[in-house]
Parts: sequence; structure tokens; C-alpha cells
Amino acid sequence: MTLQYKKIFSLIIKIAIVVVAFWYIYTKLIGHKDLKEFLHLINAMPKVQIWVVLSSVVALMLANWGIEAFKWRRIIRPIEPISLKLAIESVFCGLTWAVFTPNRLGEYGGRVFFLSPKRRIIGVVAMATGNIGQLVITNVFGAIAVCFFVYRFTEIELSLFLAIVVISIAFCLFFIIFFFNIRWLNGILLSMRFTRKYKKFYSILARYKKLELLKILGFCLARYIVFSIQYVILFLWLIPGINIADMLMLLFIFFFVQSSLPSLDLLDIGVRSVTAIFFFKYITQENAVVVACIASVWLINIIIPAILGSYFVFKLNFFGDHQRN
Repeated sequence: MTLQYKKIFSLIIKIAIVVVAFWYIYTKLIGHKDLKEFLHLINAMPKVQIWVVLSSVVALMLANWGIEAFKWRRIIRPIEPISLKLAIESVFCGLTWAVFTPNRLGEYGGRVFFLSPKRRIIGVVAMATGNIGQLVITNVFGAIAVCFFVYRFTEIELSLFLAIVVISIAFCLFFIIFFFNIRWLNGILLSMRFTRKYKKFYSILARYKKLELLKILGFCLARYIVFSIQYVILFLWLIPGINIADMLMLLFIFFFVQSSLPSLDLLDIGVRSVTAIFFFKYITQENAVVVACIASVWLINIIIPAILGSYFVFKLNFFGDHQRN
């Protein structure tokens, strides 16, 4: 394929990605009753208060994805050092791909196409390592929250409660030990004849030392704290009397359940709403407010970044043989 045809084909792919992403976004936003409910709720609030709260949540969204960019840059450093600017571009570009792909798989493509062609598959493995770290944080906090939930809101025998605690501890330890020994996965893959020939793609797993993995987990924890604060701000704003400890417990369970469900980001909002109502009914009857909060954070954290990321889609390097700084 000549250079000219590559450029034309690349442009067609980029336009198609942006068109599909915007079409998905439009079809889900048009007539979205939960977002309309959120707008209705805040209309009664003082304008200055609205501006301060929403600005804070948007600023936290930027902080959230900024931390993710730092994490991505750190993870990819052993493979191909990239600038912070390029890391930010690739993160936002990945979010545009994520909105119309199952389980946000498109996010991998949106990021790794900013790398040199020969390092892209390795980049997918590296990105998966970071995602596992985020899953570790979500699962650990979620499992702990489940124990508190059972103790706080259910009446079960002590022996059954202790069994749940033991299972939760084992569950947490499994994920923590697995993450800090992710090089074991490299050894397992090397032991199988079928996967051994692809070792150049996953050998990066053996290069992550425990200290490096701890730093990556630190980024994951920082992100978890940031997007938890987003929810806390909105819930305390719209449901002033809500118990903060109970709210955090249910938020952690909410994140935990959501991470376990297969989803499509744009279809995911319905599942999010049902999940949130099921758990938050234990501390509030303001179902409409709960759903409105969930929908607004979804809009700010997923949809706005996906729209911003559409600009960076046109900077993708599908066929290039060099890495851009």
C-alpha cells in the first residue's frame, strides 16, 4: 500500500471511529431522563453553588484521567518512554474508543496506536497490568465494604458472618499476592507450548519489580479516591443528611459490583442505576436523586472525556514506523 493510500485509509478509519462514538453518545444522551432529573434537581440550587460543585466534580474528572496518564506513562516506560503530553492524548483517545466497545476494550486500541507499531501488542499487556492494579483496589475495598454491609444491614448467625469475613480476606489476599507476583503469569505462559512462541509480547510481565508495582498500585488508589470524592460531593450536596460512612461503604460495593459486570459504557448507565438503587435503598429513599447522581458522574467522567478525546483520534498513528513525543 502506497503512502498516499495509507493516509487516505487512515483518515477514513479515524472519521469512522469519531462518527460511531458520537452516534452512540447522541443516541444515549437524547431524552436521557436521569440527566433531565439531575438538571431539574439542581435548578432549585443557588447558581454560585451549582457552579462551585460542578466545577469541583469536573476538576476531579481531569485529575482522575491525569493520574491515569501518569500511570500509563509509568507502566509503558520499560517498553517505550513517552512524554506526559502524549500519555494524556492517548488516554483521552482511548476513552473515545471505549464508549462503543464491550468492556471498554477499545480503550486498549486508542492508547497503543500512539506507540511504535512493533511495541503495540506489548503495550496492550502493559496496559492490562495497570487495569489489574485498578481491579485489585476495587476488589479489596469492595470486599471489605461487603463485610461491613453484612454486619450493618443483615441479621445472620455469627458463624456465617465470620465465614464471609474469612472468604473476603482470602479474596483480598489472592488479588494482592497475584498482582505483586504478576511475573508468575509470565512463567505460566512460558510453560505452555502454544503460548511460548509469543513470549516477546508478554515477557514485559517479568520486568515489573514489586516496588514498581507498588507505585502503579499507588496511582490506582489515587484514582479510586478521586472518583469516590466526586460521588461524595454530589451525594452530600443533593442529600445533605446522608450518613457519610454508610455512603462510602455502599459506593465501594457499587464499584465492586460494577467491575464484575460485563458492560458497554453507554449501555452501562442503566445497569449502574439499577445497582445503585438496590444498595442505596438501605440508607435513603431518594431513588431519583441517587440515579441522578450516578448519571451525572457517568456524564462527566465518561462522556465529556470521550468527546474531548475525539480530537486526539485524528492524531493516531496507524501505519507510522516512528514514535511521536
